[in-house]
Amino acid sequence: MRPVGPADEPVLQALFDHVSQADLRFRFFSTMRHVDHGRLGALLAPEGPGSASFLAFDETGEPVASALFVGDAGGREGEIAITVRSDRKGHGIGWSLLQYGLAHARRQGYRTVRSVESRENAVTLDLEHEAGFEIHSCPDDPTLTIATIDLATMTA
Repeated sequence: MRPVGPADEPVLQALFDHVSQADLRFRFFSTMRHVDHGRLGALLAPEGPGSASFLAFDETGEPVASALFVGDAGGREGEIAITVRSDRKGHGIGWSLLQYGLAHARRQGYRTVRSVESRENAVTLDLEHEAGFEIHSCPDDPTLTIATIDLATMTA
């Protein structure tokens, strides 16, 4: 795993070219066949204090997952979003990247991390619950859930 750099747009594009349409919908809450330059730009240069974007690679150097952590201006709460290549799911990559992102948030002094998920994304909701997130209904959208974790209760 490593931070995303300014020259990583082709690497991110290669990753997202191997993500199913269903997984793209879960990640971006929109139907699309291709992740455009604007969405990739947000991963290349995340805004906000302590914000960061990470890539995970397999043993051959192929990109297999991406994580984005975006912090609020007050440095207290952040949001994390993770994407794993559809053909690489079920091998612990998402779990490892989630732990990596949470450790980053903790080092940056954040207290709470949230993740907004589709209610249909049962695999991710189960993973987040197992990691210690509390899952709640989204008050503004019944199709979404909000998973939150208090970093002070996490074991290092």
